Amino acid sequence: MSCLYKYWLKEFTKFFLIIQVMILVVFVFVDYLSRMEKFINSDLTLFGALGYVLLKVPFMFIQLTPASILLSSIIVFGLMNRNNELVAIRSSGISAYFLIKPAIFAGIALAMLMFFLGETIIPISMSKANYIKYHIIKKKNNIFATREDIWIKSDSKLIHINFFDPVHQSVAGVTITSLRKNFSIKSRIDAQIGSYKNGRWIFENIIEQIHTENTLDYDVNLYDKKYIPLSFKPDDLGEVSKKSNEMSFFELKKYVKKVEQEGYDATPYKVDLNGKIAFPFICIIMVLTGAATGMRSFAKENIPMAIAVGVVIAFMYWIMYGFCLSIGYGSILPPFVSAWAANAFFLCFATLYLINTE
Repeated sequence: MSCLYKYWLKEFTKFFLIIQVMILVVFVFVDYLSRMEKFINSDLTLFGALGYVLLKVPFMFIQLTPASILLSSIIVFGLMNRNNELVAIRSSGISAYFLIKPAIFAGIALAMLMFFLGETIIPISMSKANYIKYHIIKKKNNIFATREDIWIKSDSKLIHINFFDPVHQSVAGVTITSLRKNFSIKSRIDAQIGSYKNGRWIFENIIEQIHTENTLDYDVNLYDKKYIPLSFKPDDLGEVSKKSNEMSFFELKKYVKKVEQEGYDATPYKVDLNGKIAFPFICIIMVLTGAATGMRSFAKENIPMAIAVGVVIAFMYWIMYGFCLSIGYGSILPPFVSAWAANAFFLCFATLYLINTE
């Protein structure tokens, strides 16, 4: 590795760590202080509340990494531009693109780090953080979720949900068992699907079995649609259900296969599955975009302006990436296309931007 490569990587690493640490420290303080009232009203101690906030730091690290890469790359190339180091490199007969190699190397390394954290630490930390949030802070202990399904204790009802679709706010494979005071079965309702509309649950394709007390007889009724009053809402199910960020790539892939085998729509999870590969790839795009911005003539005179341009680019990426995922959740685009569309667009943009810079 040449001295120039070592110099660039050293400077990039320094600024990347500074930016990441500053943003994460601000996140910890803001998140901790903004939730102080909820922490005090819960069973968490203030030290335990800090632990809850820190559990989310690995997830925030990978969410902030692309923006930090972009800003660090802009700053390093901008300072080299201001100090005429890029001019010295060009005057030596070396193209400024010579420094793109270590930049791409750094992007690949950080992309691999993001994927590694997403496969190891983040599923565990986010699972614990979500458990604390729902069961200790919000004190909703009547809903329990496993990786396979959801169990709910609501008044005198015991409810089992086989599948919850967080995008369409619907459920499938629902069993509602009503109990008497002596815990004997009063009735059982099996519904194929259910949706939450106008503040109430409406279920379809229902089989209702009503037990006659002190006998072994059941009255069986069939309904195409029926309103059933329940105390929980889709938001409650969304908070407690197993989320994509609580599963590794291979766990999520296995879960998608299970959902499809049971005949349910796994589109949202397919989008998230492709996103687990697509999102780390943005590190390479951001480092190229940052290099092109830092090499620009305006960056030599005004580095803060170059940083502002970088912030705008990062913001545009987040908007487009989120929009593409949303239309993927809605089945407008195939999962693979929705997860990679923003990357494809910004890769073309970064390449053309970099070529035009030289």
